[in-house]
Amino acid sequence: MENHNVAYCGLYCGACKSQLKGKCPGCYGNEKATWCEIRKCCNEHGYATCADCQLMPLKECKKYNNIIAKVIGFVSRTDRSKCIDRIKAIGVEEFAAEMKLAGRMTIKR
Repeated sequence: MENHNVAYCGLYCGACKSQLKGKCPGCYGNEKATWCEIRKCCNEHGYATCADCQLMPLKECKKYNNIIAKVIGFVSRTDRSKCIDRIKAIGVEEFAAEMKLAGRMTIKR
């Protein structure tokens, strides 16, 4: 499945400093990320990202809205849900192109 460097949660891994330095294979290639509930869920259901989910609204998903994600989002002033909304609107490929052009991993709050 082509992911265009977009993680299951909507972040754009193509602008991640760790991945650019070769220290992280990105979300799809990171077999060690067994701790990530979002990754597990998307793999189980065959989703490219949470934008594909039809199980429930994103704001109700406990896997997506866990406390760790909320803290990281608050500290880094990022909004993964805006990324997912953008992916729903324009698709993964266009989202990846926008983020690559902007040089950002996520849409800011």
